[in-house]
Amino acid sequence: MCNTGFDNQLYIEKQSAEIRKRINDLGGKLYLEFGGKLFDDFHASRVLPGFAPDSKIQMLKALSDKAEILIAINAGDIVKNKIRGDLGITYDQDVLRLIDAFRGFGLFVSTVVITCYSGQPSVEAFQNKLEKLGLKVARHYVIEGYPYNVSGIVSENGFGKNDFVETQRPLVVVTAPGPGSGKLAVCLSQLYHEHLHGVAAGYAKFETFPIWNLPLKHPVNLAYEAATADLNDVNMIDPYHLDYYGITTVNYNRDVEAFPVLNAVFEKISGKSPYHSPTDMGVNMAGYAIVDDEVCRKASCDEIIRRYYAAKCDLRRDMGSEVAVEKIEMLMRQLSIGVEDRPVVAAALARAEETERPAVAIELPDGRIVTGRTSDLLGPSAAALLNAVKGLCHMDRETLLIARSVIEPIQELKVGALGNHNPRLHSDEVLVALAISASLGEEAAQAVAKLGELRGCEAHSTVILPQVDADIYRKLGIHLTCEPNYQTKKLYHK
Repeated sequence: MCNTGFDNQLYIEKQSAEIRKRINDLGGKLYLEFGGKLFDDFHASRVLPGFAPDSKIQMLKALSDKAEILIAINAGDIVKNKIRGDLGITYDQDVLRLIDAFRGFGLFVSTVVITCYSGQPSVEAFQNKLEKLGLKVARHYVIEGYPYNVSGIVSENGFGKNDFVETQRPLVVVTAPGPGSGKLAVCLSQLYHEHLHGVAAGYAKFETFPIWNLPLKHPVNLAYEAATADLNDVNMIDPYHLDYYGITTVNYNRDVEAFPVLNAVFEKISGKSPYHSPTDMGVNMAGYAIVDDEVCRKASCDEIIRRYYAAKCDLRRDMGSEVAVEKIEMLMRQLSIGVEDRPVVAAALARAEETERPAVAIELPDGRIVTGRTSDLLGPSAAALLNAVKGLCHMDRETLLIARSVIEPIQELKVGALGNHNPRLHSDEVLVALAISASLGEEAAQAVAKLGELRGCEAHSTVILPQVDADIYRKLGIHLTCEPNYQTKKLYHK
């Protein structure tokens, strides 16, 4: 479970060196569009064991004296109060979170760029808020015919009407709270204005997936398709790269489809394009840092199965689509994998059948599987956590880590003062109770000390867990999947 397939330090070194090379090759100034997550890239860490979730930030820290950051946010997302599903906060709130996080790493955020601005009152209120906080704000407008009307876009009435951000450093990172924020358009608009000011500047895209120098059907690349099944992204051979260089590389459909237009924009701005293919535009050295291909293949297959369960649960919650589920099923057939390849699934289902109540199974680092069932005191996720740390401590399953005298006052508080109908402890509550018990007994203290060893473990629940339990498993680093069923037949589920 803990095998390493990826050399994170080598990746940071190679990626940083390639970015420096791009800066020099493109005239001394580079606008770098960041795709994917800058923070907490747990997908990459799951499919490339050894990849650090914060490796992108560590790489930027190595370039901090050369870099500044622009954050793009689409005005329409502000108006709609668009939510980041993984964090549960709106995109405008996430802009503030990103700024705080970047500053915490010693990185310079110069400007927030509001894209697709058309005078929306809520957008103006957001801009006023940012400016009161001492932040610079630029407005980019809706351009008629974008992205295909190249002559109109690269003109005074196109990019020319956008605010120009006067950047100070050779590396300008353009990022955003999520997709559709207008990162590429910000980069292109800046290139247009830099050219008018006589400054040589170039564009590149920081990529992680798909990995261009792995085979098209490599599990790592197929895991990316599974992760973006709801966006209908498709990996494909880059026809432009194959035609120009005679080398087979992998890209994805949206970049391939957009390349002719991008090339035309580059040519219109500066008279020529520095690139011959979408693959050329990407800065992605991840493939060179894979040190054990079999480990990464296995990890990616595991991730595809997890994505399958996530898509099924999203569909059950009316947050997903049949198309996404069917696409991941197709990927699983291509790789000849199925849910039976996830051992915790069978263990959880067997425990639920035995007890006739919901159950959770957790696979420990040494391959042992422990389970937890629903009881009068604990929910199944809480029980499974206690049994998991007992297993790590090699304690008997019957060992009492938390006395009833600790649990019952919490239950009384939940049902009495807080008005809950369910007295059973959730995962967060049982961990608080365990921490209290650690001050009273050695065995509970040993159990608390083992919680960190659950990171990277696999778990499966026979029902969709409440969000509070799912969040605790995520914070502990446990890879949780759930059957697409609710515990009750109620119409409303939290």
